[in-house]
Amino acid sequence: MSHPLLSLREGAVARLRLNRPEIHNAFDATLIAALTGALDAIAGDPDIRVVVLEGEGASFSAGADLNWMRGMAAATAEENRQDSLALARLMRRLDELPKPTIARVHGAAFGGGVGLVACCDIAIGARGAKFGLTESRLGLLPAVISPYVVEAIGARQARRWFATAEIFDADQAARMGLLHEAVEPDALDDAVQRQVALLLKAGPHAAASAKALVCQVASHADRDRHDTDNAALIARLRVSDEGQEGLTAFLDKRPPAWTA
Repeated sequence: MSHPLLSLREGAVARLRLNRPEIHNAFDATLIAALTGALDAIAGDPDIRVVVLEGEGASFSAGADLNWMRGMAAATAEENRQDSLALARLMRRLDELPKPTIARVHGAAFGGGVGLVACCDIAIGARGAKFGLTESRLGLLPAVISPYVVEAIGARQARRWFATAEIFDADQAARMGLLHEAVEPDALDDAVQRQVALLLKAGPHAAASAKALVCQVASHADRDRHDTDNAALIARLRVSDEGQEGLTAFLDKRPPAWTA
């Protein structure tokens, strides 16, 4: 039996590939645990600078495995709660991972698959990909992934798509912010690689810290505290080894050391 997740390394880039192609990379407890564990390991690996999340076969991820859902329908309320918390931990880990993340999306991305896309810092999708938050058709809702999807597409869009379970395409996903870019299928790898190359040119600490800064700014209600925190952050960056190297390289008109 093949492993449900492939972890591949290309220099400073880790590629995490969902590997259940026979069922369009649908989730079950084993895949959730494997992906969470892989992200935990990556978080502590200083040699990894970029993470690409992708799917093997015809799809990115079709959401929940029907056999797994059938089993959970027969489980107790507490078992279902623990199972949902495991998925919540995965989404939180991906969303807060201290490395830049890129979703490479093709085929189907439904339910929890949309959640994975929303949790990544950059999402590039192939035209022809189909998206759906289809839980309401089963009398359910995308509750666990909702914080990340609402943040990505906004509350107004979420009201529509959560309620109707309507399928939408990559261009619609890009228009409402779930994808940063929709490209032709044969251009998908090049578009992802372009983002990887840009991230590898950025200072490793700066690129990894960008999402924390955005979250902090987005959540601040106190503008004075906001100004104080941001001033402290830029001061730390300017005197850090990375900041010193970046500024010196710019002034010397040479590439910084981390691009070598």
